[in-house]
Amino acid sequence: MLWEASVVAGYRLAGLDGEIGSVRDFYFDDQSWVIRYLIADTGNWLTGIHISIARAALIEVNRGERHISVDMTKEQIDRSPVLSSQAPVSEQLEAVSFGIYGSPEMGPDKPGRGPAARGMRRDPHLRSTHHVHGYHVEAADGDVGVVCDFIIDDDTWAIRYLVIDTQNWMGGKHLILSPRWIERVSWSKSSIVVSLSRESIEQSPEDLGGSLRTRD
Repeated sequence: MLWEASVVAGYRLAGLDGEIGSVRDFYFDDQSWVIRYLIADTGNWLTGIHISIARAALIEVNRGERHISVDMTKEQIDRSPVLSSQAPVSEQLEAVSFGIYGSPEMGPDKPGRGPAARGMRRDPHLRSTHHVHGYHVEAADGDVGVVCDFIIDDDTWAIRYLVIDTQNWMGGKHLILSPRWIERVSWSKSSIVVSLSRESIEQSPEDLGGSLRTRD
């Protein structure tokens, strides 16, 4: 099923033995355009810290009950890496192991919270959906608009489309663009370059929101 990242932000996380928090953010790889980690806010449980959950532990999105099922217990969540507000999340995600399926980077003293493996380098392609929200989209012949959402497939956790707010162009319509059309992402300029003309993008499907989407 396809769903918007903005819609599930705030959804509850249903663990194997109870609620474990809510969705705060998603981190994805800008080469494969696949979600790699979910960032959770544990709320009143665990004193409201933020923890990271690997994509492999995400089971399904339940729109009716507004939650995401997670293949983890509260004990496993308690052993998951705690994210500090004093360092970039992307660097922390690459420096620690999630300890869910026996990752070799897991520290020896406590599963999921051991010291980071030596020599690991930050992955420059790991980015936050929250951070990329608002990036300008540039066609081959001019500005198109800004990223206002992501449409994600919960079967594969791939980002299938970006939703673009055309703002002053085309009367502010919301269009959907496939990541396959993206030529590059400029993190320094906060922009996404698309290998299409404005005229071609104008023919893209309009995203009306509020309805279930299919790949067709």
